[in-house]
Amino acid sequence: MSLRFPPRSTALVLGPPGHRRVRVSQVLLALIVYLVFAAVQQAEVELGLIESHASNLLTLFNLTGTFGFYLLVRSGMSEALRDPAMTVPQMVWGVLSTVGSYAITGPARGAVMSLLVLILVFGMFALRPAHARGLALFAFAMLGVVMVWKSHSEPARYPPVIEATHFVFGVIVLLGVTALSVRMGTLRARLKAQKDELEKALDQIRLLATQDELTGLFNRRHMSTLLAQEQARAQRSGAPLCIVLMDLDHFKRINDGHGHHAGDAVLKGFAEAGRLALRSTDVLARWGGEEFLLMLPGASAEQAAGVVERIRAQLAAVSFDEVAPGLTVTFSAGLAQVDPGQTLDQMVERADQAMYRAKTGGRNRTEFA
Repeated sequence: MSLRFPPRSTALVLGPPGHRRVRVSQVLLALIVYLVFAAVQQAEVELGLIESHASNLLTLFNLTGTFGFYLLVRSGMSEALRDPAMTVPQMVWGVLSTVGSYAITGPARGAVMSLLVLILVFGMFALRPAHARGLALFAFAMLGVVMVWKSHSEPARYPPVIEATHFVFGVIVLLGVTALSVRMGTLRARLKAQKDELEKALDQIRLLATQDELTGLFNRRHMSTLLAQEQARAQRSGAPLCIVLMDLDHFKRINDGHGHHAGDAVLKGFAEAGRLALRSTDVLARWGGEEFLLMLPGASAEQAAGVVERIRAQLAAVSFDEVAPGLTVTFSAGLAQVDPGQTLDQMVERADQAMYRAKTGGRNRTEFA
């Protein structure tokens, strides 16, 4: 529940929008409850049920404490705490206020016990199960201490039999509310765990939607999106854009001769070599099978060819002895500089034709489209 103020005063009273404003409104709601409680107490003073001095002290205790909580939450000082709403301290304060009211109310004190239920319900949706149980025990203990104290000091106004009856009924009600609070806390913790698991699953889905699982490079779908974006940017700015289609040489022989695990190791080795050779703006993706696509924004054909040769040098330095002793891996590449107005399929087709010429021309080389 939140409070509504005129627009001009909202920021001043409640602070900036967000979670802190919600917490401030909750403290202000508690302050309003204490003000209503103070008015009821004053009516009891007028009826002669409560001494004026005791009522004023309790009202001062209530309002001073609640206003202090308001200042801590409104100023943001409570943000450094594990619970910025200060739920447990506010509830402890409420318990002390309630048992204080019970000690001074006299004949109407039975109604005061219902306030303990209100206090425990206040934290039902925020407390952990352990905190809920702890606060219930605190409330039982404080209520019991006050009942014993008053039945001994003022037995005429607080008969021991009546106090014992009040305590039994209070324990029954508070135990029920506490059990519900613990249940809510357990349910809330379970929902939070499910939410965390769902967020992890969504992160994994997003990752799988853009990343090749084996090599860790971008996949074809995501690379197509990046190519379209970069092509549009290059057309607006007039900056050069090159793409390179690369295919591992004799990859089928590696798979057939050493197994798919060996092929996977080669693919991962090429991906790592490619990462080490790229500029910060370059993007390498697995295009399919043993084919890889390299996008080089802002690079001329000569600069793109230099990056390809760096990849070739990095790959030559990779040892594949674990796959097969003495195994060397090379690739053939087709390089195309993107022309204005060219479609994505057209520029990839040009790079593919150049790569095919590199394959038929002897492999382990780069051809320009």
